Amino acid sequence: MNQPMTPRQRLDAVFDLTPPDRTPILGGWLAYAGHIMAITGADPDQYWADPEGVAIQAYQSLANDGLIHVFVPQSRDEYRCVDVDNYVKADPGMTLEQAVAELDALQTPEQIEAAFDFDAAYAEYRQSLQHMQQRCGDMVWMPAHWSAGASVCWYGRFGYENFFLIMGLYPARAQKLMEVGGAMGRCQSRLVARAVSEGLFPRALLLGEDICTQRGPMISIDFMEKYYAPQLRYGLEPLLEVGCRPVWHCDGDVRLMLDFLLDVGVKGFQGFQPECGMILENIVTRRTRDGEPLLIFGPMSVTTELPVCTPQQIHDRVRQAIDTCRDRASLVLFTSNTINPDIPLENIHAMYDAVQS
Repeated sequence: MNQPMTPRQRLDAVFDLTPPDRTPILGGWLAYAGHIMAITGADPDQYWADPEGVAIQAYQSLANDGLIHVFVPQSRDEYRCVDVDNYVKADPGMTLEQAVAELDALQTPEQIEAAFDFDAAYAEYRQSLQHMQQRCGDMVWMPAHWSAGASVCWYGRFGYENFFLIMGLYPARAQKLMEVGGAMGRCQSRLVARAVSEGLFPRALLLGEDICTQRGPMISIDFMEKYYAPQLRYGLEPLLEVGCRPVWHCDGDVRLMLDFLLDVGVKGFQGFQPECGMILENIVTRRTRDGEPLLIFGPMSVTTELPVCTPQQIHDRVRQAIDTCRDRASLVLFTSNTINPDIPLENIHAMYDAVQS
């Protein structure tokens, strides 16, 4: 009788587009400490003594094969690692004039890459990977790098209003932001690529940014295809050269971006929000620019499925996703976004049990 695959072997098989012994499971987005304590049996004092360690125990208990993150709430009264002050408003308190001046003072892409101390950065990055992998045990630590490849979302730095005004009023400066984001993203990709080549990171990386609403991209698709896509292509090169598959995070309606994302080298997608038209059955029919099947991280919805379905319905949705991807795409079961308090604990267990059954 064949021995079960290890988590690393299972993920490696899927990343190589070959059949695993069962569908692997990806974790890291349990954002509610109450769920984590219920799964592990830890009390609040035990949890807050080592929230990262207790969360890892929860993922191990659920038989996750890999982790892309470990959420730690900011306080006992919170369940998210971001709040209204640092995300929803994204207002750094600067005027448009101040934002433009700061943008003009940014280094050029050439200066950014020339100043990047790769050896020092990689030594620190390698140490962080080894530290977390040791904590994760058999689970594969494969942290997301949202801005690897190229950064398009600068609203966190300049504020939403300033960012979109720059996009609309100052095309040359907007182009500079895309080029700077490409240089910075390539530097990140080089670190991951080196870790992949040394066997410290698996051959798939979750990346991408929230540039779409439920109605589509927040920036003109023509602008992104002209100015952002070339930078993303440049930034992904180090990953593709070592056989690492970039998997794009789909938040909102990303359909208008799919063509250029695949063209620049994206090998898979993570999500999805079916209420935005991101339907798994449609996505799995797409192919990479090399004609290969896509790598899918998903597709369990945290809006239309996990909070509202019964455990049996969750079990059925998981089985449906596995059947949908069979012979058409390479699947790692994951959620579309964070698992918050509105998702019943029994539905979390149902999702995992459905895979292992």
